[in-house]
Amino acid sequence: QVQLVESGGGLVQAGDSLRLSCVTSGRTVSSYCMGWFRQSPGKEREFVAAISWTGNSTVYADSVLGRFTISRDNAKNTAYLQMNSLKPEDTAVYYCAADRTWISIAIRRDIGALDAWGQGTLVIVSS
Repeated sequence: QVQLVESGGGLVQAGDSLRLSCVTSGRTVSSYCMGWFRQSPGKEREFVAAISWTGNSTVYADSVLGRFTISRDNAKNTAYLQMNSLKPEDTAVYYCAADRTWISIAIRRDIGALDAWGQGTLVIVSS
């Protein structure tokens, strides 16, 4: 099993940038596809972005396309989410997730069945 710990959240103003990090431990991180999800108050958890085992494939939610970039550094056992041009509607708890299959995390986005989750990091974007 892999363990995930997110960091990098905080309070920013609209238009600012933040970079979230997700450090993994346990099993080899390169065995997992990685993803970011978020949950706003009163809303269901939603998909943000995913990246394949080696990083050669990425997919994004329409709401963040062109503003957010997911990446990974397997040598550092870390996945990242660079968030630019932040908007108040990006305010949420951001969760890192891992799964051994691309289909589950990037296509089906099967939130209830992914292999591992982090504890979340809070991002607040003020207007």
